[in-house]
Amino acid sequence: MKVSDIMTKNVEVIHPEATIREAANKMKDINVGMIPVCDGDRIVGMLSDRDITVRATAEGMDPNQTKVRDTMSKQVVYAFEDQDIHDAARMMSEHQIRRLLIMNRNKRLTGILSLGDIAVDVNKKTSGDILKDVSEPSEPER
Repeated sequence: MKVSDIMTKNVEVIHPEATIREAANKMKDINVGMIPVCDGDRIVGMLSDRDITVRATAEGMDPNQTKVRDTMSKQVVYAFEDQDIHDAARMMSEHQIRRLLIMNRNKRLTGILSLGDIAVDVNKKTSGDILKDVSEPSEPER
């Protein structure tokens, strides 16, 4: 089974110059906890509700002034839409992520693969293995 068979298509994105308040409202409206950050058709990062909380709110940043680019995660992990679903699942486990950006071979965003997509469409064992790996605690930064 290919990633494109089960991924979520028509992904909403946010521009890096948007404020985190705009991003939070967009995330609330579409009921997601993470949104890709795109400058035109180029992925430049990911923004999660945790990024907003930990990087911005905890630091006392003004949500009306703080830009998405200042709080987003710049490291982006992705798979290709024509890859086998088990390869993508392995990537999610290795990187301890619950959502994986999906690109075409021209490196343009075509979807997102979530742990939920795998649980519904692949099998419980695969999703259980990923959840176990994703949930392993990492060492805190000191």
